[in-house]
Amino acid sequence: MTSLSSDKLATALAEYGRHHQDPRNRLIHCICVPAIVFSVTGLLVAMNFGVTLIVIAAAILYYNRFGRRVALQMGAGLILMLVVWLALMPSHHLVLVALAIFILGWTGQAVGHIQEGSKPSFFEDIQSLLIGPIFVLAELKERLARNPRLGPL
Repeated sequence: MTSLSSDKLATALAEYGRHHQDPRNRLIHCICVPAIVFSVTGLLVAMNFGVTLIVIAAAILYYNRFGRRVALQMGAGLILMLVVWLALMPSHHLVLVALAIFILGWTGQAVGHIQEGSKPSFFEDIQSLLIGPIFVLAELKERLARNPRLGPL
């Protein structure tokens, strides 16, 4: 990863982490952010498979600004979510299930912010939506690194 990419990543994670100091809020986000991304992927699949692939490609290009490794990890996660939706969910239930997961995830994220005592605006939540999954990935890597039985990611 180039220095510029790692500087961008460090800055983005520091800004996102500013609203996530409380350990309970961090844990809530490690559950809710992937749920939100998963639900949005499902909603995109329900809309149009081609659009879903275009959005995933655009997301990978966006994450590439933080380095190839981040882009590959996030791309793999998004493709995995797509495969899960396609393999497990009948199309007639897709929108309803995706909306329910989205509402639960967004509500959980809001509860985490309220519990921490800081509630970013809806627009701040939207702006940080793409950084949230990287934050969760970094948080999981950190937790795995602290537990030697699980080994590093």
